[in-house]
Amino acid sequence: MINEQIRDKEIRLIGEEGEQLGIMPVKDAMKLAKEANLDLVKIAPTAKPPVCKIIDYGKYKYELARKEKEAKKKQKVTEVKEIRLSPNIDDNDLNTKAGQARKFLTKGDKVKVALRFRGREMAHMSSSKQILDSFFSKLEDIAIVEKPAKLEGRNMIMFLAEKR
Repeated sequence: MINEQIRDKEIRLIGEEGEQLGIMPVKDAMKLAKEANLDLVKIAPTAKPPVCKIIDYGKYKYELARKEKEAKKKQKVTEVKEIRLSPNIDDNDLNTKAGQARKFLTKGDKVKVALRFRGREMAHMSSSKQILDSFFSKLEDIAIVEKPAKLEGRNMIMFLAEKR
């Protein structure tokens, strides 16, 4: 809330340099802000009495936006990349997929390994867990199993993340 939007009777006022000006009525605080050609901004509305500060509101909003943008820049977004395998995958194909997964993991992404079953492959699910195990063994030096292999419908899914 700024200037006339502040409806409290008394407020604790902080000056433009950050000095405490004490508790005073809103009208007096507004008068001081007008004299300095600045705005009266409510900073801590939950405090007793509410805390207001004399500042340039446009500059204040700009600073907040800049700080938010800086914080967003420093954030690291992790993506989940998916690699699909089939129960009758060959060793060379498995090595190629493991190479892709290695590339994703070194970039800092997580890898979702999905073993997809179609048709009669559903009957031989028990022997298929070893495919996921061998896939993980190729990446054991840089990856950890975040979620172990689990059957979800027609897919057996396992999540891998980079070792820290």
